[in-house]
Amino acid sequence: MKKFILYITLSVVATSAFAQQTKVENGADEVIVCWDNTTAPHSNNDNNPEQYYITETGSVRFTTSNETVFYLFKAAKPTGHSVAIFPGGGYKNVNVGFSVAKWLSQNGITAMVVKYRLPNGVREVPLEDAGAAVAFLRRNAERLGIDPNKIGVNGSSAGGHLAAWCSAALEGESKPNFAVLLYPATNAEIWGCKTLWSCFDELLGHWRTQVDIENHSIQNLVNAQTPPTLILHSHDDSIAPVYGATSYYKALKQHGVKASMHIYPSGDHGWRGVKDFEYRKQWMDATLEWILSF
Repeated sequence: MKKFILYITLSVVATSAFAQQTKVENGADEVIVCWDNTTAPHSNNDNNPEQYYITETGSVRFTTSNETVFYLFKAAKPTGHSVAIFPGGGYKNVNVGFSVAKWLSQNGITAMVVKYRLPNGVREVPLEDAGAAVAFLRRNAERLGIDPNKIGVNGSSAGGHLAAWCSAALEGESKPNFAVLLYPATNAEIWGCKTLWSCFDELLGHWRTQVDIENHSIQNLVNAQTPPTLILHSHDDSIAPVYGATSYYKALKQHGVKASMHIYPSGDHGWRGVKDFEYRKQWMDATLEWILSF
């Protein structure tokens, strides 16, 4: 199989294209709109009114703009690191949550929660928005007080697929320096899991071809330039089976990319913001240790 790698050069993403809003929600320091369907390289052609709820457990549907919610570092000694966070939601919703971003900021790391546009049949859209978020951090590093060489991505579930996709497929100022993936849905080649299959229905369409499936299974896009990656997963995940993530880990190792994978015995799926998750301290400690190693 010839590997397909989608490279996007986001030279059109000038700093001036980002319009800062005056509103600040959920304790955030800034809310920035990158672009919308009228100004982005691709439109998702969604004409439905956007349903947007800024809450700890909120969910966004019919997204028509790429919006980021910033939490600047709060520690006395900032680390210089920054992280773009891509929430999950099966490419049907963006399940916005801010607890991880707030936690990172309290540890001296600037974090931005990215409300990316959903594909709605236009598969290029989420990746464009992910790359634009990383490019924004790099272009605004001095203003934000961050190191342009310490920019990472974090994603969970479908957001984990997007973070891995951004890591493996983009280049230049849109490519992160490291990644943290939580129970990522990286492998579109897995059969027999209805929920995972529906996720790729949203991204690629129900009648996707085998080539589409292979081109969007991120283990097939890994190369030696893919950034170091930490993967956190549960053995009993019923939504994004763990063997999908292990195939991504294997590809990283085969290409000589620094990688680490922690598989917890239980927890199923979606434990990122769950306070009583049995391995909450372990995954948070591992995440912080990984980020600060760069």
